Amino acid sequence: MSEFQPFVMERMMSKFENVVDVNLSESGVHPMTLGELLEIGGLEPTAVNDVEINYPQANGTVELREAIAAMYPGATADNVLVTVGAAEANFLAITTLLAPGDEAVIMLPNYMQVWGIAKNHGVRLRECHLSEERGWAPDLAELEAAVTPATKLIAICNPNNPTGRIMTPSEMDAVVAVAERAGAWLLADEVYRGAERETDEETPSFYGRYDKVLAQGSMSKAYGLPGLRVGWSVGPAETLDDLWARHEYTTIATTMLSNRLTALALSGKVRPRILARTRRYIREGFPVLEEWMRGHGDLFEIVPPQAAAIAFARYHLDINSTELVNRLKDEKSVLIVPGDHFGLDGYLRVSYGLPHDYLRDGLQRIQSLLAELTPTGA
Repeated sequence: MSEFQPFVMERMMSKFENVVDVNLSESGVHPMTLGELLEIGGLEPTAVNDVEINYPQANGTVELREAIAAMYPGATADNVLVTVGAAEANFLAITTLLAPGDEAVIMLPNYMQVWGIAKNHGVRLRECHLSEERGWAPDLAELEAAVTPATKLIAICNPNNPTGRIMTPSEMDAVVAVAERAGAWLLADEVYRGAERETDEETPSFYGRYDKVLAQGSMSKAYGLPGLRVGWSVGPAETLDDLWARHEYTTIATTMLSNRLTALALSGKVRPRILARTRRYIREGFPVLEEWMRGHGDLFEIVPPQAAAIAFARYHLDINSTELVNRLKDEKSVLIVPGDHFGLDGYLRVSYGLPHDYLRDGLQRIQSLLAELTPTGA
C-alpha cells in the first residue's frame, strides 16, 4: 500500500466533535433544523411527504442545478455538477484534472483537503502564502514565482479558511492573470460566499473570469445546512461531464431529499433569508469572541475576519498548538482546531457563529486551562 496522507483536521473532528461537551471546531454557523428551513420557506412539515426516496438525477436535479446556476452570472444548469459536499467536488476536481507527477500550486493557509488529495494522488505541490502582516492578503509576487509553465492547477480559497480574508477585485484579477499565463486550471473554494461579516455584498465568484475555472460551493458553511451533504462544482460543461463520470465511481448521487431541500434553500425567496440568518450569527458572535480575547491582554493577536464563522488567532504561550488543543479536549471537553493543521503552529482556529450561551461556555472552558498555563492566570 502506498504511503497515505491523512486529512488530520477532519480525522480529529470525525473522532471528537460529537463526544466533547462543546464543539468550537466547526467552521459553519449554528445548523438549522428541518422545521426551521421549512418555516423559512413558508412550508408545512408535510411538504416533504411526497418525496420519493429514490435515486435523483445523478448530477443533480434540474431544479437544483438551475438554482445553483442562478448564483453564478452566465452559468446554466449544464455548468453545474451536484456532489456530496464540496469535499467530493474537490476530490473529483483533483483526480480528474491532474495525473501523478503533475504540478499544482496551492495558496496557504487553506482548507487542507485539496493539499492532501493532491499529495495522495502523486501531484507535485508548490506553495504560495497569505501575508499576516498585510491582513492575510495574498502574496501575489510569491504566487507568480511559484507558478511555472508546468503548473496544471492553482488552488485558492476565497473567502479564506481559516483567516476569513476576502480577496479584493484587483487581487482576484491578478490571480486569474497568473493562471491564464500558465494555462492552468483555477480551483476556487468559495464555500464562504454569502457569509460576509462586514458587508451585505456577496463575495464575487471566480467563475466567468477565465475559461478554466472550477468554482466549488456547499450548503455547509454559508447556509447552516451541513447535514444535507450537498456541494457543487460550477465550470465548463465538458469538464463537468468528466467529473460526473468519476462521480459515478464514488457516490453516484446525493439523496433525493437533499436535492429537494437544497433547491428550496437556494430558491430566490428563501436564500436571502438564510444568508441573513447566517450573517446575524456571524455578526453577533464575533464581538463575544473578540471581547474575550481582549480580556487576555497580549495573549492573543487576531486579524478580524471579513467573512466566515471562524477566527484564526495567534497566541503567545510556550505550548504547541496540537498539544494545547488535545489538553482542551481531554481536560475541558471543548474542541477547537490547532494551527498545526494549517501548517502554522502558534495559532488556533475558533468557531464563533453560535448561540451565545454555547459559545461563552466553550470560551470559559478554554480560559480555565489558560489560567493553569500562564503564571498570572488568564
